[in-house]
Amino acid sequence: MKLTIFKMLAKANKTLLPSYKNKDLTKLSKTDKLIVGWRIWVTKNSLGN
Repeated sequence: MKLTIFKMLAKANKTLLPSYKNKDLTKLSKTDKLIVGWRIWVTKNSLGN
């Protein structure tokens, strides 16, 4: 069940949140860093162990 929730969150992140693929991560604002951290956390948990 936990894995299913994280997979749904990952799909929502992909469609709703901006991508920072070509940006310098050291120059992001705190809010942008928070978004990147959220996306990493959700992606890590959606892949499972």
